[in-house]
Amino acid sequence: MHLKKEDIPVALHVPGAVTARAIEWGDTTVVNARFAAGADAAPLLAGLPGDMCSCPHWGLVLSGEVQVTYADGTRETNRAGEAFYWPPQHTVKFDVETEIIEFSPQRGLRTVYEHIGRKLGQTPFPAKP
Repeated sequence: MHLKKEDIPVALHVPGAVTARAIEWGDTTVVNARFAAGADAAPLLAGLPGDMCSCPHWGLVLSGEVQVTYADGTRETNRAGEAFYWPPQHTVKFDVETEIIEFSPQRGLRTVYEHIGRKLGQTPFPAKP
């Protein structure tokens, strides 16, 4: 299976913050996301355990950079061209416009997206082919 990123359906859109395109393939959700400078996931994750993302992600920063904070207070910056693994219990913010591709367990990501959707009054739903 393959798709051009422009053909992956938009699963979550927050004007001025993020557009996330997602597709569910098997037990994995593939996401291509563009974040605006200044975007911060923390307010959208409030209410999840520890007020952080409860889903692990593996991916690649295509452009820009991501500031990641973990539950233990550890922080790191992932930059363009770097692969990453974010275990559960993290949050992210973006000081510059950034694009990533990530791979996540379908069930875990769906839980996080549904939580964010309720906060935004949206119904995010990663599409299946």
